[in-house]
Amino acid sequence: MSAARRRAAARPSPQPRTAGPFEPRALALTITVGAAALLFVFPFYWLVVAMTHSTTEIFSSNPPLLPGDHLGENVSHLFGGTGFGRAVLNSVLAAGIYTLVGGVVCTLAGYAFATYRFRGAGLAFTLVMVMLAVPFNLTVVPLFKIMVKADLLNTMAGLVLPNLALPFGIFLMRQTLQGFPRELVESGRLDGVGEFGILRRIVLPAMRPSLAALAIYLFLASWNDFLWPLVLLRTSDAYTIPVSLASLHGLIDTDYGQLLSGTAISALPAAGLFLFLQRHFIAGMLAGAVKQ
Repeated sequence: MSAARRRAAARPSPQPRTAGPFEPRALALTITVGAAALLFVFPFYWLVVAMTHSTTEIFSSNPPLLPGDHLGENVSHLFGGTGFGRAVLNSVLAAGIYTLVGGVVCTLAGYAFATYRFRGAGLAFTLVMVMLAVPFNLTVVPLFKIMVKADLLNTMAGLVLPNLALPFGIFLMRQTLQGFPRELVESGRLDGVGEFGILRRIVLPAMRPSLAALAIYLFLASWNDFLWPLVLLRTSDAYTIPVSLASLHGLIDTDYGQLLSGTAISALPAAGLFLFLQRHFIAGMLAGAVKQ
């Protein structure tokens, strides 16, 4: 090797040039993203600020942008005189049961569609996909009549049962499990492991991101549901959070300090769950989207 070639080989290769933070394109992108973030965050900030003020202050000519001193009063009146605490307990119980049982139902159905080949499987899955396009509003009246016949009005069972086999949950788990290596399932069968053992010991440990995504989706679907609890529940002791908040609207006067306090409190569990499982949620929603 000549001296010129040795010098060329010893010379460090040029590093790719990266855009600095103050270059026009990077600066414009930073400003745009920052403005969009403020646009989305500001309503939540104002909600937190408004829950610390009275109704008169909220609707004043100069709306408050800084916290006030009515937070304790609003929260104490909300839990003391409206039964909101009972509604929180009902929502936690309903969302917890729905997430747990609905997750089992959707996982088993998705595993069956992805693993087994049986007569009518295509038709059954087509019906699941059709139900994705049917608005829930169209099924409210038939479901209500079924609940009346089954004597499940104003009960936790009537609140949870109708949507356990959630079409989107079945579709999500089926698409995810289709990408699972069938060789592992077959090897488990050859080793004498039963189907539930294969699902519990082999399949589910590898499906944690999808299970987290399914859990978040089911929890939010139950936690934010308003129409079905409004139709089904008859007494204030059985109300969930959305129905309880709607009942705070008076015919003549509404205490918006209490109403916004309840709204902010109701958003905390959902936001906390999403932040805690955010990484798994994104990975689970993308699982099965790309085939190897």
